[in-house]
Amino acid sequence: MTEERRRMLGADGVPAFSYLEGVRDGSPWAYAIEDIGPGAADAMTSRMPGWVVSVPADLGQALLDRGARLLRHMNVMLCDLPSARPLADAAPDGFRIVPCDRSPAEIFPAWFAAYPPGHPDYRPRDGEKALEEELVPLLGGEEIGPLLPCSVLAVRDGSPGMGEVVGGVFVHDSNRGPWIADVFRHPDRSPRGLGARMLSTALARAAEGGLTTIGLVVTKGNPARRVYERLGFQAVAATMTVMI
Repeated sequence: MTEERRRMLGADGVPAFSYLEGVRDGSPWAYAIEDIGPGAADAMTSRMPGWVVSVPADLGQALLDRGARLLRHMNVMLCDLPSARPLADAAPDGFRIVPCDRSPAEIFPAWFAAYPPGHPDYRPRDGEKALEEELVPLLGGEEIGPLLPCSVLAVRDGSPGMGEVVGGVFVHDSNRGPWIADVFRHPDRSPRGLGARMLSTALARAAEGGLTTIGLVVTKGNPARRVYERLGFQAVAATMTVMI
């Protein structure tokens, strides 16, 4: 996926940074920040009020010092797929891991339930809006990029129809390369450890499909980081998402 980069000028008329533009929770969003100059924090503060920006942690701290509000503190992690360490078993008894080919409405209950109060990535939101304004655009490729074939879902055996969706891994073709947007499972309808097995399956399928690296971000303090490290991911950078 390729998008046109935009540039923001500093007070002296010199480019302060470049970015890609999107939408996050209804607000304009600047991400994939590059070419950061000394006037970047001041330019963002003065010229982007009401924007959400995702930036390296040091620039994020400078924005917080200027009154921005922290939304998320993250670590960027990358996996070299030839060196990945997949798990031996694909799915626990009573469950199947299948391609991500269900409708957003079928996926939504597990995806929404995966982030209850107390979860590091919980934020209060309306369910209907989350489906239409977050999950539908995400699966449609509008937020990060097209969904890749190595994306998977976990379904419960014996449930009606094609099986109840209880978890999933979304992998996208993004401007940063193959990117995992979500690893989720329903906390009440699926067993612990299912997330690691789904992710392991997605990594194996990505490698089989010819991909060599894959990335994700994990919120600081999220214990899932240990799972990612066990499967071969390594932290390469720290970032913040803040509201100006």
